[in-house]
Amino acid sequence: MKVFFDGGLRPLPGGMETAVVIAGQPFVARGLGAGTSMEAEWLALIDAARRVVAQGLGPVVLLGDAAAVVAQANGRAKVPAAHEEHLATFLALKAAGMPMRVRHIGRSQNLAGIALAAGHAR
Repeated sequence: MKVFFDGGLRPLPGGMETAVVIAGQPFVARGLGAGTSMEAEWLALIDAARRVVAQGLGPVVLLGDAAAVVAQANGRAKVPAAHEEHLATFLALKAAGMPMRVRHIGRSQNLAGIALAAGHAR
């Protein structure tokens, strides 16, 4: 099963936002406060993993367009100290659920990014 994730950042008061798409259904959260675009991407990945575990889905491929976060989640790149807690949260969720792989896709293929741009809300 494919699960798409994406994070974004808008000028305040909007701040960070995330989207997850599972089986064509978008789950979008906006107004998540101040942060960075990388933090928003991590929050989106974590939200996707939480939903996979909560729904008992698996095995899944988590698809995102943030190459740095995908590389960090897969252990192929060093995680900045500011995001080590996000990695630990993701790894705990990954260990608790069905098999999850994280893979990079192009921005135009990311259904979660399309959902963010389209303005879907939870």
